[in-house]
Amino acid sequence: MSQAVNQERLTAIVLAGQRASGDPVAQHTGASCKALVEIDGQPLLLRVLAALQQASRINTIQLAGPTKDQRDSSNALIELCTNGSAEWHAPQATPSTSAYQLMQGLPPAQAALLTSADHPYLTAELVDEFCQRSLASGADVTVGLAPYERVATRFPTMQKTVMRFSDGGYCGCNLFGFLSPEGRRAADFWRQVENARKSPLKVIRMLGLWPLLRYKLGWLSSDEAMRLLSKRLGLRIEAVILPYAEAAVDVDSVDDYEIVQRDFQQRRAD
Repeated sequence: MSQAVNQERLTAIVLAGQRASGDPVAQHTGASCKALVEIDGQPLLLRVLAALQQASRINTIQLAGPTKDQRDSSNALIELCTNGSAEWHAPQATPSTSAYQLMQGLPPAQAALLTSADHPYLTAELVDEFCQRSLASGADVTVGLAPYERVATRFPTMQKTVMRFSDGGYCGCNLFGFLSPEGRRAADFWRQVENARKSPLKVIRMLGLWPLLRYKLGWLSSDEAMRLLSKRLGLRIEAVILPYAEAAVDVDSVDDYEIVQRDFQQRRAD
């Protein structure tokens, strides 16, 4: 890592805007936006904010979205944004642009955790584990991944984007650590690949034809992929493997919503 960072706590940036109007999950539930879709009676965004507030490794929370009108439709969210629990910012055109702009406003030595509002199983314990392992890694950027085998066992009917490496399949966890001023350049790179985020092949192709061929043949390991990406960006990028299926769950579709809603209701009934 090129410059010392805050080794105690991170600033959390939560992406709570929508990629486009007419989000199918919001339409399905009648919510004003996906961030305010309720899972078992509690809006997704409020679940995420509660986890971050309880996490010992988080100091402040920066909220990118939802829009002011959507924010003001929730009394609980208005209170959190006015009592200092979270600082609200209007969302930019894309999530990656929101993230990039907010990170540029942080002090150079302040590490940041980036996550999304549609993370229903996020807990303070999960946040603290990811942050602690990220800070201990010595990396400029960390990426949270969960083994696909665990995700498929826990949620067998959920459709997930899977990165299939020689050492196994992994799913993204919408948890990213930006741990140095240099590491924030990766947020700019993310703006370039945002439209390919659901296609591992398109992302690997950006590393070159030989890595792409190795990936398609099942020869590319997750460690090799991180090394190649590190070389491509001139940064040290590390994966943080989280052994929890729930870490890889977001509410990205109506099917996801129905699966997660049933799971929460079943857990409460048990």
